[in-house]
Amino acid sequence: MNISSLRPFSFFVIFALLPLIIIAIAMSDSTPKPIDSDSSSSSAPAVHIIYTEKPLEEEPESYHIRTLTAVLGSEEAAKDALLYSYKSAASGFSAKLTPHQVEQISKQPGVLQVVPSQTVQLHSGPNKLH
Repeated sequence: MNISSLRPFSFFVIFALLPLIIIAIAMSDSTPKPIDSDSSSSSAPAVHIIYTEKPLEEEPESYHIRTLTAVLGSEEAAKDALLYSYKSAASGFSAKLTPHQVEQISKQPGVLQVVPSQTVQLHSGPNKLH
């Protein structure tokens, strides 16, 4: 086999693999970061998503406020803490709660799950794919 006939093939292979190499480099820089464990031990309120059973004979937002009121002590505090009521794809709400309040609301009837809200950003910063 003649070496000069391999040059076009080598050139093609390098440029065909170049995008894959760039993606592999970009992915190696985006290692997942662990959730800050100090934030859960803090007493500062943090946003949580509270998944609930779907209320049958009550408007979802009223049900969410009533559930929050049972933990926060007043309807006014519940309305201040409530950030959003989810009514379509899932039943639940988001609210700013302290770790103690998260523990208490997890015990309320109809509450299925409480998870901290997280913002995840894929591929950002210099030299990364957008």
